[in-house]
Amino acid sequence: MQRSAGILLFRRSPGLEVLLGHMGGPYWAGKDEHAWSIPKGLYEEPEQPLDAALREFAEELGQPAPAAAYEPLGEFRVSSGKVLTVFAGEGDADVSSITSNTFRLEWPPRSGRLQQFPELDGAAWFALDAARTKAVKGQLPVLAALEKRLA
Repeated sequence: MQRSAGILLFRRSPGLEVLLGHMGGPYWAGKDEHAWSIPKGLYEEPEQPLDAALREFAEELGQPAPAAAYEPLGEFRVSSGKVLTVFAGEGDADVSSITSNTFRLEWPPRSGRLQQFPELDGAAWFALDAARTKAVKGQLPVLAALEKRLA
């Protein structure tokens, strides 16, 4: 079973907002609803989940995660079958320009051409209600867990 870890960064300004990244690549191009994700990625032991989550945040946004008291929010089985371990932390990050790492994909399909695409092609802060329509459906339980934790 593959495992991934991510950071759900939140702020209160004055209402609750969460940071999500728009997934890069041709499949997600032009899509907005349910096309955003928390910064996350795969890891393998002996790397610890929080270390992986902090690494992925930096790789996908091009900046380190802000200093915060990151607390485990839970483990969630996502639609891909992976188990996603999420850490929540209160902080702020400038998302006006991000620099994401890239992945290679044959595009167009069966063309033999490998192209580079960013893992995230943008990031933004969303009020929790808006985040429910932006986040990929497999991560909606993550948003619910944050709301319950902060209630």
